[in-house]
Amino acid sequence: MKVERFSITRISNRILSSFTGGRSNNAANNNNNNSSTLQPSATFTINGTADGGSTVDIDSYTVSSLGSDDNGRRYSYNHLTREPLPRLEYYRTSKRGLKRPSIGELHGDLDRKPEKQEEEEKPDAHGHGIKLGWIEGVLIPCLLNIWGVMLFLRLSWVVSQAGIVESLIIIGISYLVCVITALSLSAICTNGQVKGGGIYYLISRSLGPEFGASVGVVFAFANSVQAALNTIGFCSSLNDLLKSYDTKIVDGGVNDVRIVGSIAIVVMVIICAVGMEWEAKAQNFLIVAIVIAIFNFLIGVLVGPSSDTSMAQGFMGFSSAVFQANLKSDYRFSENSKQSFFSVFAIFFPSVTGVQAGANICGDLKDPASAIPKGTLLALLISAISYVTFVFFAGGAALRDASGNITDLVNGTFVTCTAQSNCAYGLHNDYTVMQLMSLSSAIIYAGCFAATLSTALTNLLSVPRIIQALGIDRIYPGLIFFSKGYGKNGEPYRGYVLVLIVSVLFVLIADINAIAPLISNFYLASYALINFCTFHAATVKPLGWRPTFRFYHPWISLIGSIMCIVIMFQLNYMFTIVTVVIIFVLYLVVVYRKPDVNWGSSTQEQIYKSALSSTLKLQNIGDHVKNYHPSILVLAGNPMNRPPLIDLANLITKNHSLMIVGDIIKERLSHRKRKELNSECTKFLEIRKIRGFYQPIDGMSFEESVHALIQTSGVGKLSPNIVLMGYKADWMSCPVKDLLTYYNVLHDSFDCRMALAILRLPNGLDFSHLTTEIVTDPAAGGMPPAVDMLGSNSNFQTISTVTTDGLRPPRKLMHVDSNLNLDSVNNSNDNTLTIPQQAPMPNRRALEDQRNSIIYSTRGGSCVPKEILDRLSVFQKKQSKGTIDVWWLYDDGGLTMLVPHIISLRSKWSQCKIRVFALTNRQMELEVEERNMANLLTKLRIDYSSLTMLQGVTDPPRQETVDMHQRLLQHFTENDGTQMPIGEHERVALQEKTSRQLRLREMLLEHSNGSNLIVMSMPMPRLGTVSAPLYMSWLEMLTKDMPPFLLVRGNQTSVLTFYS
Repeated sequence: MKVERFSITRISNRILSSFTGGRSNNAANNNNNNSSTLQPSATFTINGTADGGSTVDIDSYTVSSLGSDDNGRRYSYNHLTREPLPRLEYYRTSKRGLKRPSIGELHGDLDRKPEKQEEEEKPDAHGHGIKLGWIEGVLIPCLLNIWGVMLFLRLSWVVSQAGIVESLIIIGISYLVCVITALSLSAICTNGQVKGGGIYYLISRSLGPEFGASVGVVFAFANSVQAALNTIGFCSSLNDLLKSYDTKIVDGGVNDVRIVGSIAIVVMVIICAVGMEWEAKAQNFLIVAIVIAIFNFLIGVLVGPSSDTSMAQGFMGFSSAVFQANLKSDYRFSENSKQSFFSVFAIFFPSVTGVQAGANICGDLKDPASAIPKGTLLALLISAISYVTFVFFAGGAALRDASGNITDLVNGTFVTCTAQSNCAYGLHNDYTVMQLMSLSSAIIYAGCFAATLSTALTNLLSVPRIIQALGIDRIYPGLIFFSKGYGKNGEPYRGYVLVLIVSVLFVLIADINAIAPLISNFYLASYALINFCTFHAATVKPLGWRPTFRFYHPWISLIGSIMCIVIMFQLNYMFTIVTVVIIFVLYLVVVYRKPDVNWGSSTQEQIYKSALSSTLKLQNIGDHVKNYHPSILVLAGNPMNRPPLIDLANLITKNHSLMIVGDIIKERLSHRKRKELNSECTKFLEIRKIRGFYQPIDGMSFEESVHALIQTSGVGKLSPNIVLMGYKADWMSCPVKDLLTYYNVLHDSFDCRMALAILRLPNGLDFSHLTTEIVTDPAAGGMPPAVDMLGSNSNFQTISTVTTDGLRPPRKLMHVDSNLNLDSVNNSNDNTLTIPQQAPMPNRRALEDQRNSIIYSTRGGSCVPKEILDRLSVFQKKQSKGTIDVWWLYDDGGLTMLVPHIISLRSKWSQCKIRVFALTNRQMELEVEERNMANLLTKLRIDYSSLTMLQGVTDPPRQETVDMHQRLLQHFTENDGTQMPIGEHERVALQEKTSRQLRLREMLLEHSNGSNLIVMSMPMPRLGTVSAPLYMSWLEMLTKDMPPFLLVRGNQTSVLTFYS
């Protein structure tokens, strides 16, 4: 066979086509070209015949040479094997990501269809076209957000109140909080790819949707109010400018601020809505104006006052006397209240809340992980230097009070001016003192306009992005409407309208000092949670926590979080309480709705580690009867086939102990089928509100599978101690092998020292043989939507019920209320139609929205028989007044008494009273036995309504009862030729025990035939003594034609105690 040369393009296309399921050649070529630069190469030759129309068998390629020769050709390594080499595209969760071959495809096992891989993250609904670098995307927005209304309008007032020293302390505390928050923010941002949504995205993906959504809403609201705050600052500065020219719009005061502010908000929202490109251009112009204004002020102070008028108004130039006078604080009554350190802090703090500006538009950054730390920290450094410089310049060159009268300046009396007399100028009295101290007041006005409008623009731009992210994640239904994107960049125009309304409402307040403290609390709450996110993630240390930013420490983040909370209470405890309540209510809304999201948050890791730690701690805790928990392994098979058995186990274990549903499948399943089955059955348990685990086992015989489940279910001491199974009603007609298998399972349970319980319902509990598919409204919380409840193959589809006057109702639907009490269709809404439609939201709580409206029907439209519904819901519906009869015949440790006690505590069985029936050892001392039993029940704290001591158990049974028993065993005689005959020796040896079971049946019919539930001690199947047919005949006689019957046998270990 000769060596031929094949086209590399042709071969790579075929190989990649086999991997990707037939993608286009171009796509395959592109993928191949990308990988070839990253992957190692190997030299090999391909053996085959050259034929223009031949196909190439990939698996037949062999490596004949590791070097190049005249007859060989070099190919990259991925042409030789199906094994994928590491590539970035395999780790993307968005639509751009590539899907690597599954383990089933590589292994060649039973999986023939590609496996569905869950997406960890829903891709952004819209990608924004303009991507920004760290300077224009983070540094400039942060500086614009920090250099806001306080820089030119309130910083001089802060110096006048707090003095130079305490002003520096205020700035220092503010920046300490912001720097710690920036470090925490940088750690979160560099822990993987960051998408749009700002603070909401960061917190929700770190701490979970509950915290992220609540803080996201509060933060969006704070940004909207911050935009209004800076707009009011712009309007105030404009009013001052107009007053200097004796001009006004309406009154030169509050109404002018409201009119101009509302117009300004509308214009800025339009600018933001036009797109990122226009907003970025506006920011570049504004930052230049602010920087020029800053240097204009600094140079003006260095130059000094230009006239006596400036000096008379308090601008003295640099002077040690002025510096000394302004060094200490001078808190006065201002802005309708007596000022203090924390009141001044509350007004100043919003001026440094710009650390989140870059994170707010992280979805529009080219490289958020690199841009946010670099731009944010540099912005904090630059702004901190500017604020400290302004404090020294303002405090060292201007007086607190001045009259503006040159005569006072000449006479030296203007320094004695006080706020109670004619002081109109100075740091205390004039918000425009920086215009006086600068080279050009016009430039200061321009800088003030730029600072306020730029911060407002940044806030107005960020809020719709947060709202859009919340809506895309469908956390709060009310925000979904505002999250719709328009255009190629997905601009959230509806979100802009919402921001416009909120901002205009706060602009109408027209008072900076009234709004600033409220914003401070909201920002501090957000910063507290950002720091706590970093602390939580760094201390829990999930394997996914690998931030590339290393300059953070978890305990510093915790200190920052505590600082934020303490400052919040110091500023205004009422505002703090309101803020906490709002966040708590928003948190509870998300908890109640239970959004079906999986973001790999640190809270999920904490749950896992807590569960693991608790399970390990259980290993070192000794067993004690007071801490006994009835943990159940339910041998129910597919849970959709035997709902009553699952419901009974859930009654016993709910909120208290472990329940595992064992499903035994004889044939071997592929991984894909096993995964689908596990998902389907787990969903079924979840919708029925059953707290338990589904555990399938396949590829083994029934007896071996049960043995394996008993021995391996659970982890450590968190393992089942009771086996619950259904009664085998067909034991007389089934193959002998099946009967022996069932009987051996009983022995295996006792061999493993497990307690055993067997449930029998009057009409059986196995629905797997039925073919009718029940359709139910998922609002019931009782059945899954459109589940093949009674068949063996179940596929979930979604249906819902709609009401309309124009549609004809389905024929003969049964209407059921929340207690599963059937009413005629004539008593229900005649305008109800069951139609298929897509689920509106990926939300578990949505399954319970219409709890009291349940519709059952078959897929063909026919009604579901009432008896089937009753059988399905026997342990779920509310029980009317009745009894739970407990036949505590033998002391098995108390389990026979504990199980009905637990059931009676459940709300749906609370109307049922417990009646106890017990045997006596000495018939002649009945009163003594009864008194002893009553004393035992009282000490065990079992609430019972009556106690009956049974007499005559040893009496011979009636003849009709004996005849009934003999008919059960007529096919198991030695003369019948059966493979499992009951020998005469066995009959004689166990005659007394058999008669006792028959006599108990007669007593059951006499006392408990009308009870809601019977719980009885199970007779012990002694190994090697009683055969399977005889033992099953005992159980048959006890349970036949009875109410729901539960046979219980403990493992002879006490589960009840009367000691404290």
